[in-house]
Amino acid sequence: MIKTELTRMLGIKHPIIQAGMGPFSNNHLAAAAANAGVLGLHSTSGIGFGAVGGIHEHFVKTAGADMEDDHPTILRKLFRQTHKATKDSGGVWGLNVMVSGADHQKANMIIDTAIQAFEEEPELKNTFKVIFTSAGDPLGWSEKIKGAGFKWFHVIPSVKGAERCAKAGVDLIVASGHEGGFHTSWEPVHSMVLLPAVVEALSGSGIPIVGAGGFCDGKTLAAALAMGAQGIQMGTRFLATAESDFAQVWKEGIVKAGDRQTLVARGFVGPARWIKTQVSLNHQKNTLEKAPGVFLGDPKLASREGSMELIQDEVKGINAAYAGDEANALIAGGECAQRINDLPTCKDLVDKVMKDAVEIISGLSGKFLV
Repeated sequence: MIKTELTRMLGIKHPIIQAGMGPFSNNHLAAAAANAGVLGLHSTSGIGFGAVGGIHEHFVKTAGADMEDDHPTILRKLFRQTHKATKDSGGVWGLNVMVSGADHQKANMIIDTAIQAFEEEPELKNTFKVIFTSAGDPLGWSEKIKGAGFKWFHVIPSVKGAERCAKAGVDLIVASGHEGGFHTSWEPVHSMVLLPAVVEALSGSGIPIVGAGGFCDGKTLAAALAMGAQGIQMGTRFLATAESDFAQVWKEGIVKAGDRQTLVARGFVGPARWIKTQVSLNHQKNTLEKAPGVFLGDPKLASREGSMELIQDEVKGINAAYAGDEANALIAGGECAQRINDLPTCKDLVDKVMKDAVEIISGLSGKFLV
């Protein structure tokens, strides 16, 4: 057993967070991950997502809701479904909510619905413990989230972002390196640099740091702990599991990816990491021509005239993945995809990660002089 501030804060068995990934929902995955002893996170990006055919419908169906339900009702049904699925195991779960300016209204709706559910169905508090915010400024959310009794986590790509989280009063920070899948930062700062830099910058603050981006097994968990993290967040690795809600062609695309088989091109909300295929190579070339700011760290150049064509290409690619059309699919995934070769259950995955991490940490003192 490995106990850290992350496990103590939430009462979970293992210092691992299953990332809340979109655009597909991961409503079944979050419950399975929670039952495996880690923090399971629901992605909320799919609710009301109209640009890609079937994404909202996928969210509704996997939430145990009906297409006629309004958004708060869909969420309430999801909360009840997940609580029912996790209450016997004591599994802990939460919501990942994007809080960028463009998503502000939707974010308020999601968080307000969670607060109302807490007030009306207090038994949810036994399993539903975290609001995880991302893709936006953390300032301004503390009173609403923490005031309602949730633990508040926020993901950042930089030391500056981490310092802003400290100012905002975040309970835990996830430092996400550039290795991560789909939504990547504008600057290519990778986990080996970012994670220890954030740990050092916030030393003495009392805020636990978790590493994300490239973490996928016992080796990388042990490395994160050695760099001062209190755990890891895994996205791509959990995407490629038996319980993952993602389209089968997407999961198989992760497993098939080999050495150097990811690239960065435009995504729905900025730079994105895609599995390398002819479709994504074409998308990368078009990104360079029509939205060079993705590679120059300039959001204005990333959204100039011509970028709408790229958005249409992304919609087509995601729709193809949803439909099982491998030849035309755009499949997002982190750099660690090249180290993923199977589709285990969440429990088997977590058990192996923890077994390997314990063996590595226990064996280090016998291998090196100190």
